[in-house]
Parts: sequence; structure tokens; C-alpha cells
Amino acid sequence: MAYDRTAMLKVLRPAVTRVMTPLGRALARLGISPDMITIVGTLGVVVSALVFYPRGQLFLGTVVITVFVLADMLDGVLARMTGKGSTWGAFLDSTLDRLGDAAVFSGLILYLVLEDEPEIVLAGVALFCLVAGALVSYAKARAEGLGMTANVGIAERGERLVVVLVAAGLSGLGVPYVLAIGLWLLAAASAVTVVQRMIHVYRQAVVR
Repeated sequence: MAYDRTAMLKVLRPAVTRVMTPLGRALARLGISPDMITIVGTLGVVVSALVFYPRGQLFLGTVVITVFVLADMLDGVLARMTGKGSTWGAFLDSTLDRLGDAAVFSGLILYLVLEDEPEIVLAGVALFCLVAGALVSYAKARAEGLGMTANVGIAERGERLVVVLVAAGLSGLGVPYVLAIGLWLLAAASAVTVVQRMIHVYRQAVVR
């Protein structure tokens, strides 16, 4: 995952570090690099999302995806432990995060349109979540490229990922309407976040 974490993941970092440190030491002794962990974690998320979700195995898919997401968080622990963190590693990590996010929502979209009774509207909402999430990330990256900041918003990547995985997992357990509720809430929160970041950058640009 990215070395500059969202607010939620920054709160969780101490606990995650304590859990991951012993495994990080073992991997460091084996000569495994943070970039390798990043790539494996992303591949695991992509394959899991595109295999399990379209087949309707939402709970199993969510469990496997979550395992790979947590494993992917190991790259930052390993980078700090070995001193092998790099600008390239941060770029690779952020770029592959977008790929993982796209796979999760693409898997859900396929599930929704391939059902016996396709849920086209909800599939459209999931597509909007995917596009809006990409805009949230792009707004921050573009602002930083212009020498400004865009670290605001109610739905950063960590929050978006938690919402969609929890909603999908609970839906897989048979909880009614939870996937629809989760996706609609996520769509609204993502749209609000895009607007918040645009306003934040606009204010900085006008001040200049």
C-alpha cells in the first residue's frame, strides 16, 4: 500500500505494524523486497475480485481480498525495516492501488449484470463509485503535482475500500439490501469528496 496512508490507515498503522513486524523480519531474511510484496498483494486482490465476485461468491471473495489487502500493507513495514523504501516504490504502490480498486468494483459490476435478474441500476452505481474513486485520487495527485495539497474529503481510499468490502461480505452472508446501501452511500461520499478537493484546490489557487 502507499507509504502516505489515508487517515483511517494512519490510525491503524501502529497495530498493523506490531502484527506485521515478525513476518517482515522473516521476509527480510529471505531477501524479499517491498516491491515484490506490493506486486503480489495487488495480483492477489485483482485475481480474487475477478474470480470470486462475478461468480457470486461475495463473502469468500471478500475474505480472500482482505487477506491480500492486509498482506499488501506489509510492504511499508518491510520498507521501513530494511531501509529499502524509495520514490519508485511509492509510485509503484500508488499506481497498483488504483488497479486493485478497479478490480474490486469491476468484479462487483460483473456480478450485478450477470445475475439471473441483472441489477443494471446498481451496476451503474458501482461504476460511478469506480470513476469517482479514481477522480478522488487524481485530484490529490494533480494538486500535489502543482505544488498544492488536497488531503481533504470524507471518503479517501481507506474508507472507500472498507465500505465496499464490508458491504460485499455482508451481502454474501445473506444480509438484504446491504450491498445496495453500501454502494449508494459510497457513491454519494465519493462525489462529495471530489467536490471538497476541487474547492480546496481552488481556494489555494486563488490565494496564489
